[in-house]
Amino acid sequence: MTLTIPDTLFRIGDIADRNAMGCYLVGGFVRDMILQRPCTDIDIMVIGDPVPFAKQIRKELHGKNFVLFERFRTAQLEIPGPEGVHYKLELVGARKESYNPESRKPITLTGTLEDDLARRDFTLNALALSLNRQGRGDIIDQHNGLRDLKEEILRTPLDPEQTFSDDPLRMMRAARFAAQLGFTPAEEVIEAMETMHKRITIVSRERISTEFLKIMSSPRPSVGLIILHQTGLLQEIMPDVATMAGIEQVDGMGHKDTLFHTFKVIDNLSPHTDNLWLRVAALLHDIGKPATKRFSKQHGWTFHGHDAVGIRTAAKIFREMRWPMSHLDYVQKMIRLHHRPIPLSKEEISDSAVRRLMFDAGEDLLDLMALCRADVTSKNPRKVAKIMNNFTNVEKKIEEVGEKDLLAKWRPPIDGLDIMKELGIGEGRLLGAIKKQMENAIIDGRIPYDREAAITFIKAAYEQLQHEKE
Repeated sequence: MTLTIPDTLFRIGDIADRNAMGCYLVGGFVRDMILQRPCTDIDIMVIGDPVPFAKQIRKELHGKNFVLFERFRTAQLEIPGPEGVHYKLELVGARKESYNPESRKPITLTGTLEDDLARRDFTLNALALSLNRQGRGDIIDQHNGLRDLKEEILRTPLDPEQTFSDDPLRMMRAARFAAQLGFTPAEEVIEAMETMHKRITIVSRERISTEFLKIMSSPRPSVGLIILHQTGLLQEIMPDVATMAGIEQVDGMGHKDTLFHTFKVIDNLSPHTDNLWLRVAALLHDIGKPATKRFSKQHGWTFHGHDAVGIRTAAKIFREMRWPMSHLDYVQKMIRLHHRPIPLSKEEISDSAVRRLMFDAGEDLLDLMALCRADVTSKNPRKVAKIMNNFTNVEKKIEEVGEKDLLAKWRPPIDGLDIMKELGIGEGRLLGAIKKQMENAIIDGRIPYDREAAITFIKAAYEQLQHEKE
């Protein structure tokens, strides 16, 4: 096997030789070189004290952003590579680990190369490549990682139950690598995850969230999500999502499995966008369905109000997963509006209906239409083709209206302060009602987008409301 190794890394090996230290590339960088995947995050393991070694690298290779963790015998820094690339290095000493059953934080001791590789999560990450001049470029493979890379299988170096007990986050990483790389977890790995899934609760939400969002960012998120569901991990980390699973039958009538429909929607969407929070919106767009599911003999299964329930549940999930609240409004907007384009695609579309959709979606209109297209998961190709054609008609109508950029950034010609000043009223429901009437009148084309026209309208609306009170 011939690997192209940057000369910069061989210079690190030369520094190690001068210090009579064994020096190895380990972990994901070795794996990604073999798989020919781009990677600039590099783990280097040395047999000896990494702290003075890291300081020497910083000096000789002009390292920047140097961070030292002497207690953990770890250092981080950046060094320049070829063609403007910057490598992020993490240097550690070879170690062996033991664990307290109630914690995923290891008790670390100085170890050998063999100790260090055995503590890794999966065999594909338990490979080492020598940087020393003697044996330079040789791959150390004690756990058949090369075989597993070739066969595209995820296995653990040690017994998987022990591996996952030591660090339960590794179960999330199994699902993530399956989604990112397209690898299949070995049968014993899945069985261990099913046995150990409750142990994930000792891991911090922040760490769980990081792995989960990496699954959501992968080429086919459903691969990892299905593994989380089948092993019981999804129920532990996101019970509101897991609850969408299953089909209930009444009088021979069943509804589709909402969870697997959702997984399909995410996969449909993923080739068309790297927008992580649009993918999250796809995950949560039907999250309100379990709570609103009803059956009647007249109408069959209904989910009335599931968008409103979904908006509240999304906020709960954001808090539980420690996701940035700055993205919540966007996700809630997608949940609230994801059914809006569907009726437009089934009927003659009026300009005012299109304007209203454009106004409500604003700058996120294209994202909303992408989500709606992804939401079509029928197995009937003729039905799919018809729906997609109807969506195309909606998009053409949007272009015809010709006000896309204006409505995306639309603001009313007068705001709430103007209305209070003109009418002599304070904040409250009356103000909100009048402001909404004015906005609707402009969107529907009943009055022009003009300050004076808006003032005239609000005065008339106020008089009408006062008259109705009398």
